[in-house]
Amino acid sequence: MQRSRTSKETVKRVVLIDDHPIMRHGLAQLVRAESGLDVCGEAGSSREGLEVVGRLKPDLAIIDLTLPDKNGLELVKDIRAAHPGTQCLVLSMHDEETYGERALRAGARGYVMKEEAADNLISAIQKVLSGGLYVSETLGARMLEQVTGSARNKAAGIDSLTDRELEILTLIGKGVPTKNIAAQLGISARTVEAHRAHIKEKLGITDGSALVRHAVQWVENPGRA
Repeated sequence: MQRSRTSKETVKRVVLIDDHPIMRHGLAQLVRAESGLDVCGEAGSSREGLEVVGRLKPDLAIIDLTLPDKNGLELVKDIRAAHPGTQCLVLSMHDEETYGERALRAGARGYVMKEEAADNLISAIQKVLSGGLYVSETLGARMLEQVTGSARNKAAGIDSLTDRELEILTLIGKGVPTKNIAAQLGISARTVEAHRAHIKEKLGITDGSALVRHAVQWVENPGRA
């Protein structure tokens, strides 16, 4: 049941960016049930999300990583660059072990797994809007280890890929042809091929077929590739 709001209460405005309407509907209900929060806009793609944030100037944008036109990490970077007054919180089905730190490096102030949204989303929103950083205890401990120097091993495997390389690996795993990847990301086919070469080098893969197999495995089982 939605709580009543007094006229003196400052309501924080939230934008939801997720390509699933049913998910946005559920999130909107969850957010609006909390006193002091309201959903002022929604979007189903990165392009729409950037436009809505620019038009409405919300306090917070809740962003899914898997969007039809651009990776959510790139959208976080775009929003933080163009609209620094809007904080970003990533809400994703992807495991935080791979994407949590990437989201924070991109400029997000928190990362929440979708399966934990019912229990943790409101706490994460409040933490971020109060100027804090929201991560799970596991991710927080991992970040602390890196800061204190107890985890200085050189990144390997998937962790060694840049955000763009990981995005391209995911698209390869979904069967998207090179020319379509180039069009979707707004880069040339030659640049895509260069990224493919870097990915193969970092993952120790020698041929294109093996890269495709690895990419498919990554998409199907992110934690095992």
